[in-house]
Amino acid sequence: METRKKLWYFDEFNLLDSMSPQEKMEIAKQAGMKESNKKEVVYFSDDSADKVYFLKHGKVKISRYSQEGKEMILSVLGPGELFGGLGMSEGSSHGEVAEVMEDAIICSLSVQQLKMMLEKNPEFNLSVTKLIGLRFKKIQSRLEALCFKSAPERIRGFVKEMTDDYGRILANGSEYEVKLKLTHEDIAKLTATTRQSVTTELSHMEKEGIILYDRKRILVKDYKGLT
Repeated sequence: METRKKLWYFDEFNLLDSMSPQEKMEIAKQAGMKESNKKEVVYFSDDSADKVYFLKHGKVKISRYSQEGKEMILSVLGPGELFGGLGMSEGSSHGEVAEVMEDAIICSLSVQQLKMMLEKNPEFNLSVTKLIGLRFKKIQSRLEALCFKSAPERIRGFVKEMTDDYGRILANGSEYEVKLKLTHEDIAKLTATTRQSVTTELSHMEKEGIILYDRKRILVKDYKGLT
């Protein structure tokens, strides 16, 4: 019964569409599954990157910390995302912390098992390679934003990115709802700005009629206004 439950979870991942039912069943047999509570750490920066994680439900943030303990959030992951020891060399550590932001259901698979599946299924291999490339592209884009964009531009760019990734278009066809439980402090860590800058810019965007914001969601009323 447990294997069938995990198989249903894996059926929901677009990344695995190229796999046959038998291959998905094999993953389900080998994978571990865990329900994790908010603020629970999936892995620390020094932990060995010997597993990959499939996020079925909830939100997970990936962060790095300075020696002084200052946090910079690299990304926020939602259902259907794959994270962990992806594209890392054997024996390396994560170098980052994965922490649950909203109660989550996470399946895990050893990197070795994943590599065997990549070798057996070229189409799946290509999908994972594209995913790794997309992750690096997003990191590069964020670094460029830090160098060349102002704090207000970074904050607006972040709202646009979250709308593109997690936004649900509403019945009126012109507004988007982004269900992310993010505080001003969280957004500041994601955009390398200050909480005051985030408060000020979100307030400006609300006055301009671009968004409505609360801690549970962002309602995007004018998508073009984010650019």
